[in-house]
Amino acid sequence: MRLSALPRTLGRLLPATLTVCALLIAPVQAQQALPETMVPSPPSLAASSWILMDANSGEILVEHEADKSLPPASLTKMMTAYIVEREIADNRIAPDDQVSISENAWRTGGSRMFIKEGTQVGVEDLLKGVVIQSGNDASVALAEHIAGSESAFADLMNQQAQRLGMSNSHFVNATGLPHENHYASAKDLGILAKHIIKDYPDHYDTYSEKYFTYNGIRQPNRNRLLWRDPSVDGLKTGHTEAAGYCLVASAKKDDTRLIAVVMGTNSDEARAQEAQKILSYGFRFFETAKLYDSGAVLNEPRVWGGEKNTLRLGVGEDVYLTVPQGKRKDMTAKLDIQETIKAPIEAGQRLGTLKVQLGDEVVKEQPLIALENIPEGGIFKRLWDNIVMFVTGLFN
Repeated sequence: MRLSALPRTLGRLLPATLTVCALLIAPVQAQQALPETMVPSPPSLAASSWILMDANSGEILVEHEADKSLPPASLTKMMTAYIVEREIADNRIAPDDQVSISENAWRTGGSRMFIKEGTQVGVEDLLKGVVIQSGNDASVALAEHIAGSESAFADLMNQQAQRLGMSNSHFVNATGLPHENHYASAKDLGILAKHIIKDYPDHYDTYSEKYFTYNGIRQPNRNRLLWRDPSVDGLKTGHTEAAGYCLVASAKKDDTRLIAVVMGTNSDEARAQEAQKILSYGFRFFETAKLYDSGAVLNEPRVWGGEKNTLRLGVGEDVYLTVPQGKRKDMTAKLDIQETIKAPIEAGQRLGTLKVQLGDEVVKEQPLIALENIPEGGIFKRLWDNIVMFVTGLFN
């Protein structure tokens, strides 16, 4: 029997008058459990700060100075690209829209896509120029196209950072060129990478492309891990004198996707090696289990005074948990459901909590929500339910 079916089945066996459900669920066995592995201390990296997180569960596996605000260099362009991807998804711009290249964009220094002033370039090509070639000129061109100016675009960047929970970041430009008020933390960049991967998966393939040619100039992606590790498929490099050499890398093996952020190494080679260290550590000693699908029915508790007598209850998003290898067998889950549920009920309304335990420790909590609307029943239905509820309350 599937794990997600157990609460639903057990719920049907409970008395109809039971209003508080606390159901123990069998340990997760989505795959054959691996032998338990001893987890050593994580490696120490030659970098200013770093973090390793699971892209699905959001859990942090390794971190050092991860909340420290540092110059992000061209890792900034992840936010630039994210906003472009959001604009496309919301149909405010289209990939084949033509962008007029200003003198300001053309003159922007540093790494370049080599677009020409006075020409028009498609949004999709400019996005590839940002992600693959790390083009400062392409970043400014897109910023001006979307917001009218780079400074106005920076306002959008900061609004998005706040919306995503990036509490230790602030942007003043679309490129990552040095500025004293332009900074980000490793954790914030990991959060941003997670949203790039999950929110706009149709665009994510761009981050794995090794080369892009524009204007007759073929440039390689600076992420060395794309050539060295077939599990790595993104995301972005950065370098300035102030920032050092930085890298945000993501890799996927089986059902586990990890994100590594390394900031402030001393060379192009070092950032690749240090990111590889923590990715290898994460895949060697941890695994991610998918516990429940979004919308899966976990229980059907009694509803009073509604057109229906029961309510489909579940979770509003996929539920993942990252655990040490071999610990999957020790996971259990408990449903704490609101004591009395009365109509009307709106889909999405929170009515309890799913608590996942590893041994005796609660390691994850997820809201239990109504998966459907239940309007109030007629006057006689409400009256009858009140009588039944009163009588059963006496016995309980």
